Amino acid sequence: MSSKKITKIEGDSPSPTSTSSSTTFVPTSEAKGKATQLRLFALLSWAVAIVAQIFAIKFVLSQPINMPWIIGLIVVDLAFAILGSYFWKKSNRLDPASEKNKFMFFMQSQLGLIVAVIAFLPLVIFVFTNKNMDGKQKGIIGGIAVVALLIAGITGTDFNPPSVEQYTEQTEQVKDLTGTNLVYWTKSGKSYHLYNDCGYINSDRTTEIFEGTVAQARELKNIDHLCTRCENKAKKTKDSDLIIDTTTITDSIE
Repeated sequence: MSSKKITKIEGDSPSPTSTSSSTTFVPTSEAKGKATQLRLFALLSWAVAIVAQIFAIKFVLSQPINMPWIIGLIVVDLAFAILGSYFWKKSNRLDPASEKNKFMFFMQSQLGLIVAVIAFLPLVIFVFTNKNMDGKQKGIIGGIAVVALLIAGITGTDFNPPSVEQYTEQTEQVKDLTGTNLVYWTKSGKSYHLYNDCGYINSDRTTEIFEGTVAQARELKNIDHLCTRCENKAKKTKDSDLIIDTTTITDSIE
């Protein structure tokens, strides 16, 4: 048993393994509600970013060129673009898209990248095509805008987007190994575990272990890897139990 503090995450409750075919992952009503709220925050943040870009373009086209205002608006644009992407990614972990429709999956998973392009590319074009700006002004403002575009694009990209199919597969794997949708993880961990006394999390460096479902591990910490030590231990336990059950049945027949 673990000697560390174990914090149970409220919400989804573990469900027993079923002998029927895999059940497709469906987020709880609470998770869907939080996801909707986060998406509204994301859309609002992105709207502010785009408005900041519009005002920046207005200053770019006006005379004289007010560089401090333009740079300030680019910073505001970048800040809200990043904030929106943060909310959107978090919402997708609560309510992921399905991979069945590749286009819609890409749009939902990478909307942060798409918005980043929308929020900065027009400004970059207006800066470098503006005949009223000299080379130095274009170099400074255009350079800042390009860097902001790259930063917003990178932060807006989800390099490991969650999906309904991924959640389903991972949940069924855990349920098949242990009989319940229950895992453990830590604040700084990169994997979720099947046992709270696993040496990787129940160590001197660990002060608190979290307990919840596979989906909650992904939602809260974006952890999507099962600990190999726990997996091997569970497989051995399952095989051992199977041998005992087989022996018992054989003895009963004899």
